[in-house]
Amino acid sequence: MTLTAAGILLSRHTQRTFREFDRVRDAIDDLRGLHRGNVTLYAAEGLVAEFLPAVISDFAARHPQIGFEIRFDSTDGIVGALIDDVADIGITFNGPARNDIATVTEHIEPICCLVRPGHPLAELSRPQLADVLGWPLALPETSFGMRRMVDVAIARSSGVPRIAINTNSLELTKRVAMTGDAVAFMPGFMVHKDIAAGRLLALRLNCPDLEEARVSVCVHRDRELSFAAKALSSLLTSHFRALGAG
Repeated sequence: MTLTAAGILLSRHTQRTFREFDRVRDAIDDLRGLHRGNVTLYAAEGLVAEFLPAVISDFAARHPQIGFEIRFDSTDGIVGALIDDVADIGITFNGPARNDIATVTEHIEPICCLVRPGHPLAELSRPQLADVLGWPLALPETSFGMRRMVDVAIARSSGVPRIAINTNSLELTKRVAMTGDAVAFMPGFMVHKDIAAGRLLALRLNCPDLEEARVSVCVHRDRELSFAAKALSSLLTSHFRALGAG
């Protein structure tokens, strides 16, 4: 059974109404000094392995009465969740500039190519993108901001890509690079532990188009955040600033 166009509109309106009820309840709790409730975060899947667990652990220690709902999606899906009032906070990669989306903080870092130890590309001190395009690529689908950034870089190069895997899972692209000859793309902070453990190498490319990947913590510009969402937003800002300082 599928919803009609009218049913979809009604469903969205109903969801927003219930979200407003939740906000009112949380606001009343805040006035009473009861810092509890829930916060909904949408983020790119690649953040789950290393960055987000540390944030969640830190947050839970500070605010044990606040619960999380965490969903992983593409950049387009995250922006859509903010617009549709499904998410309180979104973390995007190279998300589109929109008047209704406000950026709380940003972390800027180059996109590296990920390869297994011993991969022939590891012999190059600063590979060119053309060198990378000689190998099979494991890429996220085009709804991901990271993929669009890579596509722009490829379009400006003289090489022809050999896309071996096109997927909606950033984690899968990393795992494929870890176990074979395929090449994946991610900022280094997302795979720091894998690099330290010797499971992956992150090679910085000689490619200006991949120098500045933007990881952005975003909210809807016109919605008042609950205490829970404000607290998480503040903590995310601190953790991203720590990445930049490191």
